[in-house]
Amino acid sequence: MKTGRALIIGGSLGGLFAANLLRMIGWEVDVYERVADDLAARGAGIATHDEMFDTLRRLGVVIDDTIGIRVSDRVFYDCGGKVIATLRVNRYMSSWVRFYRPLKDMLPEQNYHFGMNFTRYEQTREGITAYFSDGTQANGDLLIGADGIWSAVRSQWFPEVKPDYAGYIAWRGMVEERDFPQALRDEIVPIHTFCLPEGQYMLTYPVPGRDDDTRAGHRRTNFVWYHPVTEEKLKDLCTDVTGKCHGVAIAPHLIRPELLTEMRVLSRSLFAPQIADTVDLVKQPFFQAIFDCASPRIAHGRVALLGDAAFVGRPHSGMGTTKAALDAQYLIDALIAADGDLEAALADFDASRSLFGSRVVERGRWLGAHMSAHLTKPKHLRTPEELGHRAPDITMREFGARLCDIPDLAPIARRQ
Repeated sequence: MKTGRALIIGGSLGGLFAANLLRMIGWEVDVYERVADDLAARGAGIATHDEMFDTLRRLGVVIDDTIGIRVSDRVFYDCGGKVIATLRVNRYMSSWVRFYRPLKDMLPEQNYHFGMNFTRYEQTREGITAYFSDGTQANGDLLIGADGIWSAVRSQWFPEVKPDYAGYIAWRGMVEERDFPQALRDEIVPIHTFCLPEGQYMLTYPVPGRDDDTRAGHRRTNFVWYHPVTEEKLKDLCTDVTGKCHGVAIAPHLIRPELLTEMRVLSRSLFAPQIADTVDLVKQPFFQAIFDCASPRIAHGRVALLGDAAFVGRPHSGMGTTKAALDAQYLIDALIAADGDLEAALADFDASRSLFGSRVVERGRWLGAHMSAHLTKPKHLRTPEELGHRAPDITMREFGARLCDIPDLAPIARRQ
């Protein structure tokens, strides 16, 4: 099979999946990451899917009980703290770094380049060149944009395509298991909890502790609270104590103390006491604005987009990492099927993964519709999805559902 050299822009999970899978079929690969330091300190809790585990196994990663915390129960609380529904599940909840570390370690150190700010590319029939802000350039046969939601690769190709703000944010934070009072620890830590006042969406779930420790007593609990926020309020949230607005995101330590107090007071007024107590235990909460984005195409000439650079679904489906893995796997399988014919492989990749990505975006919008509409539409104008308050068992079943259980996604999840 004909091989070549791939330039991968973005060194997070999508880029690492692609890099390691390409190396397995004989490609030379270099990864260029904008951030200057190792990414292992970043990331938060994530849901997992069997399809992502299949890709990891293909790369030789051992999947066992150390991969995350096995959750067997989902519990739905009313706002007074009463359990009103439960659902038996068998899922692993894990952390982003648990997958970053082994994927990064697979790649030779000399092929992963930190602090490389991609600016543009130029391509010809013979190859493609990537240019970086420090004046350096790299030549290859294929360029993969795996540089996330604000992709510089996508922006050169489709400058008009911008992520759309969904109308809400996600407050997040983690609590060490040892920091819980014993009674609260027993009730919250081992399970996946839900609490949904009107227009809000709160969940907690266990993730591995320091050094990927999954033992009882060493775990962490992650909370995620989806909360409607106007664009004006988002700017205020992203403004530090000096009055500087940091755009649509701000470093956790720069969030103004009064905003954290305001968040905790609101949590106490909205959610089950057990969940509000959990929020109060978080030492450094942070938030992220929720966006989605759909690219008109994801392959062009010698350029391919994957992961969040291609399509960004809202996080309620819990498949951001899984989609990146499947995008990378499909691209490699398309190259194998086309016997290295890059043009044919990218045409196949574009058609199939664009369909999958667009449906992931649609599903995220459906799951988050009740929060998007909360501040923008009076109740009498909202659709049933926008009114929200689906039955507790449906809510718990839909969150992070297995791809094989989603009719719109199962048939196109991966190359057959």
